[in-house]
Amino acid sequence: MSSLTAVSFEDRIDQLWQAVAAGDEHAATTVVFETLGDGATAERVLLDLIASVQRKVGEEWATNRMTVAQEHAATAINDRAVAALSHHYAAHTARARGRVTVACVDGEWHGLPARILAEVLKLRGWSVDYLGAQVPPAHLITHVHQTGPDLVALSSSIATRLPTAHAAITAVQATNTPVLVGGAAFGAHGQYARLLRADIWAPDAAAAADRLEQKPFPQPQLAHQPIDDLPHLADQEYTMVARTHTSLVRTVMAGLEDRYPAMRDYTAQQRQHTAEDIAHFVEFLATALYTNDAELFTGFLTWTAGILTSRGVPARSLCPALDILGEELKDFPRAALMLTQATDHLIGTRSVIASDSRNSG
Repeated sequence: MSSLTAVSFEDRIDQLWQAVAAGDEHAATTVVFETLGDGATAERVLLDLIASVQRKVGEEWATNRMTVAQEHAATAINDRAVAALSHHYAAHTARARGRVTVACVDGEWHGLPARILAEVLKLRGWSVDYLGAQVPPAHLITHVHQTGPDLVALSSSIATRLPTAHAAITAVQATNTPVLVGGAAFGAHGQYARLLRADIWAPDAAAAADRLEQKPFPQPQLAHQPIDDLPHLADQEYTMVARTHTSLVRTVMAGLEDRYPAMRDYTAQQRQHTAEDIAHFVEFLATALYTNDAELFTGFLTWTAGILTSRGVPARSLCPALDILGEELKDFPRAALMLTQATDHLIGTRSVIASDSRNSG
């Protein structure tokens, strides 16, 4: 039985967080190996220590308490801590269960979750090819043909990568290789994994490793294309919004100064953040059209409203942007409906918040 107590493990999480926040790779690696010395397994260090700290890194960035550069540096240190742990156990890991390819979908640069999955699978006896972040489907398929894995595991944390993930899933399945998917992009309950007809979905690395022990794997779903899986794509709304992404962002930016006069006093940095936020709106709207799920768009906007508030930008600034988008896309029924529903939701949420604030006063 491990001698590690819950309290001491929480202390180790705090120590690792302090190390990565300070950019101290040596201290971070020391914490990892001291946790092993406490009696924690390598898998627990990966899943409960490093992964926990990485989630905090993401939360700190989202609430503007960590810059993009600091987030990248912290992630890099966590990645090197994983590498040090992997090197330490490399000679003790058997390779008998089979071969798995682990990769991030094209455009997904959050590679650490996939890296942690790869290391957990190695610890459980799998031979793993970890291809890293942002793997184009063509390169992935070439690797599959060259190595013949028993399964391909695809990771994505951002929902806007779902169309690319769909292309990768269908391409891999066409080689008669089953596909496991995981990451926040596929939905809290795997709803988008099912929509895109992945063979297996797992909510986290531990669940993925557990599922892989349940051989045989399901037979991949052969000979299907995105239009076969998602008949609503025939209306071309997704294609048109995706193709006009840049012009839509420019139109919204140009119109916001008239509808939201406070924007005229924005600093250059605030303008940049606004343009980035609008670009994300359009990307998530396009993805919602791809999946035909309005909640995907509404949920993103609700999350964004909270982030903007934490950054000192009023959430009400979202509504004029949505109005302008709605006018530009008035001839697109599904897009127009999604924008209307999202605006109504934001207005309702703000009303509830205002009411609660008045009542508490």
